[in-house]
Amino acid sequence: MDTGTCSRCHQPVNSQAVTCPHCGTQLKAYGHPGIPLHRAIGKESLCDSCTYHSDDTCNFPQRPFAKECILYQNIEESKIELQQQRDAKSLGATVNHWMKRNQSLLLLVALLLVCLMIAVSTT
Repeated sequence: MDTGTCSRCHQPVNSQAVTCPHCGTQLKAYGHPGIPLHRAIGKESLCDSCTYHSDDTCNFPQRPFAKECILYQNIEESKIELQQQRDAKSLGATVNHWMKRNQSLLLLVALLLVCLMIAVSTT
């Protein structure tokens, strides 16, 4: 069972639950388990930390004071995810570049390993 926590009572709930079985808080928008409903904590609005608000692509009518939103995307989480993608691409590109630069060395090492395996298997 995939679980999450209720934003109000912080009790564990099934991630597909539409309402919290403990306090009755609505967890999903429009009664659909696939549409998460994000809620602001305290007096701050969700817009203060939302990617769509910061890049001015939000068209939500309650902007910039929304306390609940189905499109909310945390700007800090987005930045972390983007940096991880850049790092992964960077590592892959570095390895690829190194392999292209050192093809002859890699071929020589592979040939040496094949010869070693043949020599070990014949003895």
